[in-house]
Amino acid sequence: ALTDRRPEVSPSELIGSLTPPPRFSQVRFDTYEPDPAHPSQAAAVAAGNAFADRSRPAKRWLFRAAPPEQRPGLYFDGGFGVGKTHLLASLWHRATGPKVFGTFVEYTHLVGALGFAAAADSLAAQELVCVDEFELDDPGDTVLMSTLMQRLADAGVRIAATSNTLPDRLGEGRFAADDFLREIQGLSARFDVVRVDGDDYRHRGLPEPV
Repeated sequence: ALTDRRPEVSPSELIGSLTPPPRFSQVRFDTYEPDPAHPSQAAAVAAGNAFADRSRPAKRWLFRAAPPEQRPGLYFDGGFGVGKTHLLASLWHRATGPKVFGTFVEYTHLVGALGFAAAADSLAAQELVCVDEFELDDPGDTVLMSTLMQRLADAGVRIAATSNTLPDRLGEGRFAADDFLREIQGLSARFDVVRVDGDDYRHRGLPEPV
């Protein structure tokens, strides 16, 4: 009977499932087509390549923000349709070593399934953690992700993320962000922000509205 079944998924299976979606399985940096009208797109490709080739951070920066070349995180910030997920998946494909790729929600679900300590330990064993569509919709997520990112950064894990919101403005307008300013600023200090400007690629080549 279905009620007698108790399906169990091991932590290793959950971690192993964190890969780019099928539609991004074949993307690479050289398949990304930067818009010549927006030089930041080509600059984002260069930044992603450089970050993918970087080794694990050599030291922790406890009392001040690390310089960009030593920060453990890279953050693609831009509007809809500029190819942020394409860039993040390309970074994941290029990087070597143990790595995971998931949406923000998938990581919060991972913590819910495994518990914070087990999830943090499993992710800390990775060389690279990619977080697509990073966003903070409530105070609990703010504290959870801030603590998790700190744990991973302290373990030497590289973190790459995408969002439509700058790291120091996550949660702005959705809840009392001022009450969690320290956590938000802590997240921001860990990322080198790469702005990706441009129009929605799905609108390229369409006639201008009259």
